[in-house]
Amino acid sequence: MLLVPPVRHLLRAKDLADARYFEALGVDDLARAAGLSRAHFSREFRRAFGESPHAYLLARRLERAAALLRNTNRSVAEICFRVGRQSLGSFTTSFTRTYGVPPTAYRERFPPASAYALVPTCVLRAYARPSTQHVSRRHSTGARLASPATVQPTQEDR
Repeated sequence: MLLVPPVRHLLRAKDLADARYFEALGVDDLARAAGLSRAHFSREFRRAFGESPHAYLLARRLERAAALLRNTNRSVAEICFRVGRQSLGSFTTSFTRTYGVPPTAYRERFPPASAYALVPTCVLRAYARPSTQHVSRRHSTGARLASPATVQPTQEDR
């Protein structure tokens, strides 16, 4: 019988925290993913990774929030809820404690997200070309396009 190292179970919980940080995950959910009791899981997680499961999950959420603040124009409140936090006040406090500045001040340190908007070269070329206006001339009935031979020149064309 092959025994699975205990760290392997902890990695399962860590992967869950990384993949689903935006959900209302708690230590109980992570312990369940590792197949351990809450207390045993917390002790082993801290011993293996150097921080508590709660601190690890909070760090992942704040890292993602910082990336969203740098790269999007979403509001701080929207980012707070997108990263799985339930309270804007606690989010701001945690963010300030971790990064040293509140989320709005953090965002001001970086250029606006629109500076990072990449437009494909083919689109730039298409919109950079001079536009030629094609005016279709119709018969008096307006039902079909007129052939060039049947179009009478107007005063402007002469």
